[in-house]
Amino acid sequence: MSGYIDLQVNGYAGVDFNSENLTQENVLGVCRRLKADGTDSILATVITARIDLMLQRITRLVQLMEASAEIAGCICGIHVEGPFLNPADGFIGAHPAADAVPANLDMTKRLLDAGRGKIRMVTLAPEMDAGSEITKYLSERGVVVAAGHSDASLEDLKQSIDHGLKLFTHLGNGCPGLLPRHDNIVQRVLSVCEHLKVSFIADGHHVPVFALRNYLGIVPDENIVIVTDAITAAGLGPGRYELSGQVVEVDEDGAAWAACRTHYAGCASTFPQMIDVLTESVGVSREQIRQWMITNPAQLLEQAHS
Repeated sequence: MSGYIDLQVNGYAGVDFNSENLTQENVLGVCRRLKADGTDSILATVITARIDLMLQRITRLVQLMEASAEIAGCICGIHVEGPFLNPADGFIGAHPAADAVPANLDMTKRLLDAGRGKIRMVTLAPEMDAGSEITKYLSERGVVVAAGHSDASLEDLKQSIDHGLKLFTHLGNGCPGLLPRHDNIVQRVLSVCEHLKVSFIADGHHVPVFALRNYLGIVPDENIVIVTDAITAAGLGPGRYELSGQVVEVDEDGAAWAACRTHYAGCASTFPQMIDVLTESVGVSREQIRQWMITNPAQLLEQAHS
């Protein structure tokens, strides 16, 4: 099977999309490796940083997409993850907390202007978006709005859905290891999952297999999306790698750790490796793989422009 669509790729096969030294040759190599791994199209993901750096990185990706039909055929758009994220420990994950800010219209317009129509998705924390103003603004302009790195209340989530929220980014991650036992972001999202697509990193590390099986049994099939959240290390094995200026250590089991070893920093697995986890360990069918990794992400991108 091939034709997979990955909505969250920070880098791949030795290349970091958040690097200041991104070349056409680098990105062509990534596109060809993705194609070989069965992935036809991706959203290149730019993560939280100083706004000038985010604008610079978005601008560079746009230049590369416009300069090469082969790159544009693989990178179907940009996913901006941040900077409107919850800066609290645990929720911020691998993003720099100092650069997380409340959602505001001026910064949103600057990001969209840099993207020249190629920003297809923005992940933000609904509690950082007062009155869901930016969620509504982006949705009205054909951008998929996802919630993530968030401790949104149930009321925040429902209001955000009413204003166009379409997805929750990598449920079970971007949150602290210790949470209130009942009223927590995972339970809140599961309670509204009939009205919202939910993405999961299915590498067996970010969410343990037994928990992933539980989540996939609760979220309706039509609302499940699998993403890699891949970084430079994807497909390369153990070692030390870079993600937006920080060091990531991939262990012998393939888990990608921040240097502090307190949380994961992106993912070192490819879609073929995730399919092995899903089919062999979770017990997922090939039909579900097709729906979760092709049909549902394609529908999400199409909905945003309808």
